[in-house]
Amino acid sequence: MPEQLTVRFWGVRGTCPTPGPDTLHYGGNTSCVEVECGNRRVIFDAGSGLRALGEYLLGKGGPIAADILFSHTHLDHVCGIPFFRPMYKRGHRFRLWAGNLLPKDTLEGAIRRLISPPLFPIAIDIFKSEVEFRDFPPGELLDLGDGIILRTALLNHPGGAVGYRLEYGGKAVAYITDTEHQPDQLDESVLSLAHKADLMIYDCTYADAEFPGYVGWGHSTWQQATRLANAAGVKRLAIFHHDPDHDDAFLRKVEAEAAKAQPGAFVAREGLVLPL
Repeated sequence: MPEQLTVRFWGVRGTCPTPGPDTLHYGGNTSCVEVECGNRRVIFDAGSGLRALGEYLLGKGGPIAADILFSHTHLDHVCGIPFFRPMYKRGHRFRLWAGNLLPKDTLEGAIRRLISPPLFPIAIDIFKSEVEFRDFPPGELLDLGDGIILRTALLNHPGGAVGYRLEYGGKAVAYITDTEHQPDQLDESVLSLAHKADLMIYDCTYADAEFPGYVGWGHSTWQQATRLANAAGVKRLAIFHHDPDHDDAFLRKVEAEAAKAQPGAFVAREGLVLPL
């Protein structure tokens, strides 16, 4: 369907990949969310989940085109780029976007440093696909074409991060990760991005009881997510960016409690597909 919007979670973890028997249900790969907008593809963040997405896309056959939008370039959100096999093959096209690096840096500069010796054995010049880097100031409206609009806003994270609101076919998805809230306050920028969204994906690294021990780390809580979702009139809330220490048992308890606080809330897990 030309205006069908589908969300797929390829990585839902924060900080570092967390494989093992205790994270099998919700998954251990870091942030990567694919949104299909009709025949177009938008990818939020390029954590370790991007590798499996690349294999999936290659398996479909034919040329691949996608826009990859980074919340920021901390390692857990970019570590999938070197292992994204479509970039090493001809005939594919990718636009990579970041809004937190100007004026001191650029996205291309950050990725070049990541994929270069001594951190990696090769450089990005070996990429055979068409790769375009685009930097923008937070707050800018991005028109990706074919009716895909992204609204952006600066988030509260060390080094800066950007939240997105994707609008397409009368639907809206808010992707808001790596942001720290102020106690007893609702962030107006977050509320604006999430206003009546069909889906809000939000940084829920901690629980409220844990939060005082991590002030300044740039993350939020699942309880704050429910408060924001209720205030913004969000239809569904995806609890996202799970702490490495939060295993499946912990997240199942969070899911049950969150659903009581915000109808429609759920804990994001790898492999989950949501048609909107």
